[in-house]
Amino acid sequence: MKFSEMTYTRPDIESIRAKAQEITERIRSAENADAAADAYLEWDRYACGFSTMSSLCYIRHTINTEDEFYDKETEFFDDMGPAVTECAQNVAKALAESRFRQSLEERFGKVMFINTDIFLRSFTPEMIPFMQEDNKLTTEYEKLIASAQIDFEGKKLTLSQLSPYKQSADDELRHRAWAAESGFYKEHENTLDRIYDDMVRVRTAMSEKAGFENYVPLGYLNMCRNCYDPEKVSRFRDAVVKYIVPAADKIFREQAKRLGVGYPLKYADTALSYRDGNAVPKGTPEDIIEAGRRFYHALSPETAEFFDFMTENELMDVISRKGKAAGGYCTELPDYRSPFIFANFNGTQGDVEVITHEAGHAFAAYVSRDIVPTDNQQPTLESCEIHSMTMEFFGWASAEDFFGDKKAAKKFCRKHLEDAVTFIPYGTMVDHFQHIIYENPGLTPEERIGEWKKLTAVYMPWIDLDGSPFYGEGRAWQRQTHIYERPFYYIDYCLAQTVALEFWVIMQRDRREAFDRYMTLVRQGGTKTFDGLVESAGLDTPFGDEALKTVAEAAEKWLESEENRVEQ
Repeated sequence: MKFSEMTYTRPDIESIRAKAQEITERIRSAENADAAADAYLEWDRYACGFSTMSSLCYIRHTINTEDEFYDKETEFFDDMGPAVTECAQNVAKALAESRFRQSLEERFGKVMFINTDIFLRSFTPEMIPFMQEDNKLTTEYEKLIASAQIDFEGKKLTLSQLSPYKQSADDELRHRAWAAESGFYKEHENTLDRIYDDMVRVRTAMSEKAGFENYVPLGYLNMCRNCYDPEKVSRFRDAVVKYIVPAADKIFREQAKRLGVGYPLKYADTALSYRDGNAVPKGTPEDIIEAGRRFYHALSPETAEFFDFMTENELMDVISRKGKAAGGYCTELPDYRSPFIFANFNGTQGDVEVITHEAGHAFAAYVSRDIVPTDNQQPTLESCEIHSMTMEFFGWASAEDFFGDKKAAKKFCRKHLEDAVTFIPYGTMVDHFQHIIYENPGLTPEERIGEWKKLTAVYMPWIDLDGSPFYGEGRAWQRQTHIYERPFYYIDYCLAQTVALEFWVIMQRDRREAFDRYMTLVRQGGTKTFDGLVESAGLDTPFGDEALKTVAEAAEKWLESEENRVEQ
């Protein structure tokens, strides 16, 4: 069904409660495993209805945050979402405590029950008022960022629409664009501080209700960490500093040399990779989508079928415009067995990365949409990011089609690899920052800024914190929406980027082998843990030194090769 034809109806919370109670009782009183399983599968189908309406509301709200109807419906979900979580937990508790659990694990898989146990530890009804407040704060932040109308070059631009100017080869124009963006954040710095203060307070209070000393354990449970803990993440951080930071530092030293600018670099200079400008995709957004269609048709029959389904059913909204929320995402509409891609094209190479990244998520959702129950369709989020980040690298094969000529394609591939390497230290720093914040919830806004500055010196030594407004003040973290909206999500990207780079290493010798291994991972949906999925593809876990050492060495070798250099 086309997205425009999908009908939204506000869910009835009392009906949901009644259904959850009925299913809970049926599972508890079941005479055999089949009866318990049948009851749970009925709840699974019923809950898909709520998820579909929630997704429809979220998509239409983020497409236009100024739409009053979906603004009110978002308030409804902010209020009612925690109550539905309580209903789902009652059903999950009955399933987890079933006397037929062993048989149910054999039928549905052990990972689903590991995740269920995590879910049960992550929520108590006493948390509901704090969850509601957290939801409202997240919506407030989202609307604030979406409200940006920045006066620049005689136009009023959103933050996304400003992005091409932030990458301009004209130094004066590029620095003015960064200053204009900084001006927006500086104008709202007190509000940004207040929102985050409230978020830390609310999340800490939730943790106390769940019996934890601080938010870190609850944050890990909310992210469903089912095969690693903060200690493993700490070891990953150490390996990033040991192997990836030096490789990234070489990249930025070479970039400074290419540009003829000083090292360390100003934030505005990190955005420009080539003196004659970064690669820019050719044509209109429609042309980029059409090039995407050709790419997915060439990649495999499965990806061709998927992309046709997405375009024929209006399941992508990629044009940036006033009132549209920032960023990009992929979500699912379970009742319609459909993924949905949301993005903000802005005329940079990021448009191509979106059409591969978010479509990588959507493709995985499309492949696994018939797995039952839906708990097993998608893995935990770091594994989901493998789907998307690896698909970005497969996109290299169509770089010339996306960008129009060989030189631009070469620019894109080189910058994409450089960005993949240099992102890992930044993303790891974002996660480290959040650990510090939630382990020390009493920090003042000024102290948080101080912590960000100290981490920048460790993870991003190529950055010149020169005292410029916003960025130079150590406030760059306030533009990272995940810090506000999805705490502890960001390390997922770093773990996934490491695995995606392992796939990239294989692509350099045998693209078909890499795709076959990728499909082995994708087809399993969420039936295995992150470590299990990585192992199934024959790759090294990021938690040991070997994976980061291997990808750092391979990337450095590729970037140093004369054939991969771009003539200026």
